[in-house]
Amino acid sequence: MGKFQVMDHPLIQHKLTIIRDKNCGTKVFREVVNEIAMLMAYEVSRDMPLEPVEIETPMGKTTQQVLTGKKVAIIPILRAGIGMVDGMLELIPAAKVGHIGMYRDHDSLEPVEYFVKLPSDISTRQLLVVDPMLATGGSAILAVDALKKRGGTNIKFVCLVAAPEGVKALQEAHPDVDIITAGLDEKLDENGYIFPGLGDAGDRLFGTK
Repeated sequence: MGKFQVMDHPLIQHKLTIIRDKNCGTKVFREVVNEIAMLMAYEVSRDMPLEPVEIETPMGKTTQQVLTGKKVAIIPILRAGIGMVDGMLELIPAAKVGHIGMYRDHDSLEPVEYFVKLPSDISTRQLLVVDPMLATGGSAILAVDALKKRGGTNIKFVCLVAAPEGVKALQEAHPDVDIITAGLDEKLDENGYIFPGLGDAGDRLFGTK
């Protein structure tokens, strides 16, 4: 079973509270989502492999550690996932970015895939699927399906808030995928939205209704 982690760092929790507030405007919402994503990238990259390299400091020769160059791809689920990309790139600037377009049918609540554009070498990359919300789990499952179908194997799902129902659904569908969230919320409401959540992340990021 992939690991499930709630990032309870005080800075992350503080910033998450800011964007949960319904009075948080679009500009601040967008900025703080990026800040949280950057802080989460720090933790998500914790298990990146290192290799020894010999360098010379002003004092003499020494062997130290550098990243092995394990390649990363950040893959936002459109459209709300885009809000987390820049923050992650701040910390992992060499990462490539793919996109998976999904929308949720408001009648059936089922996700529909409409766009997939990925780096050609995803089979060799650590894939970070990002979406602010893990609600029913439908979009996340479909996104991971899309990646596996195209050769992706090393996949983590990174979100801001998750409902227990979505975590369970994603774990059951893809037990090999790690799930990292900033907040584990109470439940899904009768409309399939996370409670207490933060509303519609896409609308709040982009100022739409």
